[in-house]
Amino acid sequence: MKSSTKNEAAGTAKTITGKIKAATGKAIGNPRLESEGKADQIEGRVQKKVGQIQKVLNQ
Repeated sequence: MKSSTKNEAAGTAKTITGKIKAATGKAIGNPRLESEGKADQIEGRVQKKVGQIQKVLNQ
């Protein structure tokens, strides 16, 4: 598997994990967990974008 595909998949997984963390944190009233979830979502989006850029550059 190409590194670009790996980055896109890992980014998507991290984004989903972040959404779950943020929702859980909000539901139980834990602002720290909610913040961590939002940070994970941002990291996931960035990693996914890196994978997309790698695909474009490898063509």
